[in-house]
Amino acid sequence: MNETVQSGHHPTLSRRRAILAGSSALAASLAGCLGSATSDSAETTTGAGAESSSDHPVVVASFFSFYDFARTVAADTPVEVRNLVPIGLHGHGWEPNARITQEIVDADAFVHVGEDFQPWADRAIATLEADGVDTELINAREGIELVDLAASLDPEEEGIGENRGKDPHFWLDPQRAKQSVDTITDGLVALAPDHEETLRDNAEAYKSEVLDRIDADYREIFESAERDVVQLAAHNAFQYVGVAYDVEMRPLVTNLAASDDIKPSDITDAKETIDEYGIEYIGAAVFETRRPAQQLLRETAVEAYFPVTPYAGVREEWVDEGWGYEEIAYNINMPTFEVVLGNRRPEEAGPEGWAEEWRNFE
Repeated sequence: MNETVQSGHHPTLSRRRAILAGSSALAASLAGCLGSATSDSAETTTGAGAESSSDHPVVVASFFSFYDFARTVAADTPVEVRNLVPIGLHGHGWEPNARITQEIVDADAFVHVGEDFQPWADRAIATLEADGVDTELINAREGIELVDLAASLDPEEEGIGENRGKDPHFWLDPQRAKQSVDTITDGLVALAPDHEETLRDNAEAYKSEVLDRIDADYREIFESAERDVVQLAAHNAFQYVGVAYDVEMRPLVTNLAASDDIKPSDITDAKETIDEYGIEYIGAAVFETRRPAQQLLRETAVEAYFPVTPYAGVREEWVDEGWGYEEIAYNINMPTFEVVLGNRRPEEAGPEGWAEEWRNFE
């Protein structure tokens, strides 16, 4: 799975890899999600909390997707970008220690997902504001129109304040993700104005050559499908895919946070969906428990489950391959949607060996 490919779509060297291939930023990004991505120095940090090796702007991010956007935009500039969430963890429910707050305090900018999504990030921002710390706050959700939450959502999960009743997972829609890229770019330009041209050129290239292509390829998948219902043994994170491409996403876990809280009624509803639509394959979340998917495998006509992820984290092998939003789209989510919609048999989807690697994965 070294290439970013999808059967029937675009075998390609990822845009980020193309941008970074001639610079030391690639080595930095491969050092790990807790490492740094910087293009003007070959030295990298090895984890959150490590000291910057030279005098350049440091940006830390609270969520993998926006770390990936920022490191792509920052390529070939002195801006160093670090992801605060450890490898293998979901970016929503993680609770860090005080060292992470200090990492934010020491940074020049903090990219976050907006209020009421990551409580630890909200607390860190409150600390910064209370102490008068001048870390720039870059809200990746700023200006983005959120959709209403699914009607099946548990009432206690509806959020608070101005975002009550709204779904925060906007970055799964590539067009909304483009707005985040713009916001992040503006924040990086404020930190490194001498490199504005490079930053904005990188952002425009990523939006047009990557996010627009992902959008078009997703649209082709869903428009080609005879069925418009997808059953996922995952939490309620994929509604924006449904909204963007006119498909009904039926999550097994109806709350917003990834959890083990599976009610018998959730299983019953999933079984009815599987029976009604003759579903052979379902999606299971990479960073969540597979027990519900395994239960459906035992108790229904489902033959197998395959991976989906809301781009909320990375596995170690993905880091080794330098994967970001683009690579995860083509190597994880798109092949699975092709299979669960019935567009392709598992052995026909994804890069070579995909079905063998991901069928009923542990």
